[in-house]
Amino acid sequence: MSARSFPWSAFALAIATAIGLLVLEIPLLVVTVILLVWAGSLWLVGSTPPPPAEKNSDGAISRDSMGDLFEHSETPVLLTEGGRVIIANIAARRLLGAHILGQDVKMALRQPEAVRLLEKPEDGAAVVRGLARRKDIWRINRKKLDKNLSVIELVNKTAEADISRAHTDFVANASHELRTPLAAILGYVETLREDGPDIEPKMAEKFLATIQREAKRLQDLVSDLMSLSRIEAEKHDLPAKTVALADLAKRASQDGAGAERLDRLDFESHGDFLVRGDEQQLEQLVRNLVDNAMKYGAPGTPVTVRLVPQGDARVLMTVTDRGDGIAPEHIPHLTRRFYRTDPGRSRASGGTGLGLAIVKHIVERHRGKLVIESKQGEGTRVKITLPLAD
Repeated sequence: MSARSFPWSAFALAIATAIGLLVLEIPLLVVTVILLVWAGSLWLVGSTPPPPAEKNSDGAISRDSMGDLFEHSETPVLLTEGGRVIIANIAARRLLGAHILGQDVKMALRQPEAVRLLEKPEDGAAVVRGLARRKDIWRINRKKLDKNLSVIELVNKTAEADISRAHTDFVANASHELRTPLAAILGYVETLREDGPDIEPKMAEKFLATIQREAKRLQDLVSDLMSLSRIEAEKHDLPAKTVALADLAKRASQDGAGAERLDRLDFESHGDFLVRGDEQQLEQLVRNLVDNAMKYGAPGTPVTVRLVPQGDARVLMTVTDRGDGIAPEHIPHLTRRFYRTDPGRSRASGGTGLGLAIVKHIVERHRGKLVIESKQGEGTRVKITLPLAD
């Protein structure tokens, strides 16, 4: 603290206050604490302030200082003078290339929407597509600092647009999937109500069986939608409970096969394999995979579930069927919501189109890896690798 900045008046007032407190018979310890607190505040007030930003002779902040302000920003930022790029931060150089320095900003951005924005005399924003890649979306914000200088900020909106499109597609697909069984139920109920006395008992029983089947399908669809929503909400939370995967997989495999298909199940585990996991979600994962394999495997053929070590830190679980297999062009899309390689067959077997989407999200939450392999005419194998508990 410099002598020039020392607050002598405050010092004198503090001494006088301390003497007054002692005269009023305030304990010496209390007076000492007050003085110490005052001394600490005095130190903070008198501490040396941070150096001011570097300025030019006319008092304006220098260009170098402005460049330092946003050099390491994750958002691409450009500073232009007279329409030419004089500063581009790291993110901007990665996006557009280092060659943009000194270049006309219209040539650097190249997009018609961006050019129209830069030609306007006032500040503004524009949305452009394909700035760096064919499908990306960017918002360009331009702010004029003075007659010649402007700051241009590039905000990536690609992920936001993808999420919005995915939500729209999901709602549309879910509405379609819900509408189909509802329409069937309402149609048969109306027929039974209007023509009930004239319908033969066998035909009425057939209608009721269809209503029951479609209602069950609707119930399964709502249940899967709720499961998927819960799993997505928890996907960033690593499970803390330790689970014996072999016992869980055996129990869930039997549930997925059901009593009528249990003779087709071939289960084998080469260890207990303790993993950190959500027991309910792991059971759902195994049930979904075994149920799919039973549905799409050839009738009477076995479905094999194997657990084997994968190195010292992971376990590999495979579920294999002997069915018709899946064409290569379908495999990358199998974990999408409501994606079906054969919609008619899937609906006839009671599938909701959400089983593998649920499996994918459960695997991601457990920090695992999902691989689907298939050869037409031979069958399909789903491989899931999970980390072992420490």
